[in-house]
Amino acid sequence: MVISIVSCGINHSNNGLYLPPSFLHLVRRMALWSMKKDPDLEAALSRNRRWVVNNQIKNIILGFPSQEAPVKFLQRKFKTLDLQGKAQNWLKKYPCCFEVYLRDDEYYCCLSKRMMYLVDEEESVKNMQEPVFVERLAKLLMMSTNQRLNVMKINELKRNFGFPDDYMLRIVAKHGDIFRVVNHCGRKSSMELELISWDPDLAVSAIEASAHRHSSEPCFSCSLPSSWVKSWERFHQFNSTPYISPYMDPRGLTEGSKEMEKRTVGLVHEILSLTLWKKASILKLGHFRREFSLPEKLNILLLKHPGIFYVSNKYQLYTVLLREGYNGSELVEKDPLVIVKEKFGELMQEGLHEYNRRHHLANLEKKRRIGMGLDRSEKRKEKSGEVSEQDQGEGLGSLFDPEERKRFYKVLFDDKSP
Repeated sequence: MVISIVSCGINHSNNGLYLPPSFLHLVRRMALWSMKKDPDLEAALSRNRRWVVNNQIKNIILGFPSQEAPVKFLQRKFKTLDLQGKAQNWLKKYPCCFEVYLRDDEYYCCLSKRMMYLVDEEESVKNMQEPVFVERLAKLLMMSTNQRLNVMKINELKRNFGFPDDYMLRIVAKHGDIFRVVNHCGRKSSMELELISWDPDLAVSAIEASAHRHSSEPCFSCSLPSSWVKSWERFHQFNSTPYISPYMDPRGLTEGSKEMEKRTVGLVHEILSLTLWKKASILKLGHFRREFSLPEKLNILLLKHPGIFYVSNKYQLYTVLLREGYNGSELVEKDPLVIVKEKFGELMQEGLHEYNRRHHLANLEKKRRIGMGLDRSEKRKEKSGEVSEQDQGEGLGSLFDPEERKRFYKVLFDDKSP
């Protein structure tokens, strides 16, 4: 650490220690994302990562009319999926999910029969969950400042909430008494979704609903070990002030005040509660800064409340999880759509296990063959060694031995010899 400080060019002066701006920026960045790792929550993110990638591949394949995609096309999509290597190698790791075949000198990929069965089951659950999707979308709009959100921004988080890709047709168009599409500029990027019917029964947060069930005052829960004494003290101090509903109009609150912080924490808590996996990208949440009156540095606010939120930078993607939503690495409550998606994850793991087993057996066979080759080589060496030794004892090579030479000449020239 001393070497790094010296290399940054820290100078001593009469007024004390001078730290260059570049070093201060580095220290701030290091402090910004310093949160003690939670192995269980990190494991949950790691498990979800593979599922997310394969789910995107599944959607790409289903986007083709024939429901089969050229592997070359998937290879081009690998960059957007944040993957490296060959697409064909990745697909072969999950034989229970994807089938790769050669046709007309080109490789194609389609979904397996078991995978297609889960796709049908997922579609059936989505149809059953339509009323839930309507409520979730209405709640999001009710939390926004003007009950209006940009459609392109909603699209970035639609899968977090379980919304189908065609939610504008399946949900918005079918419920014209609740939602309305607004576009004053005529550009696609300026299209907004507006709530036209406020339902007071929906303006109840998860915190308030839990308090009502337990006949208590609404407050946050802390999911930290008892050894985190200082964090617990800060949490109790924060929790001692009255809870502010995220559905309340924030325009009467002062930016940077404790009341505004309380409302923001409640709003992020409510948004995460509405998601399937109780998590979201911090970057994508930041896109709604104006609509939800979020602070410019949302990440700093989230790190101030480690008992409520868990911030991770796994895969260089900064994600915030709702701690109370998890028991270890498993979700406490699972949405019906999550249950179906977990079946997909189990099928994916089954295929990966089968691939790893075949790969392991192939490696063992390869080592066995290499070992047999080495054994044969050693035997050939031993055999060649035995022949050379025999030649040395019986051929011309033996004449170089003095004793053998004497005996040879004695036999050759001594008539008395036997």
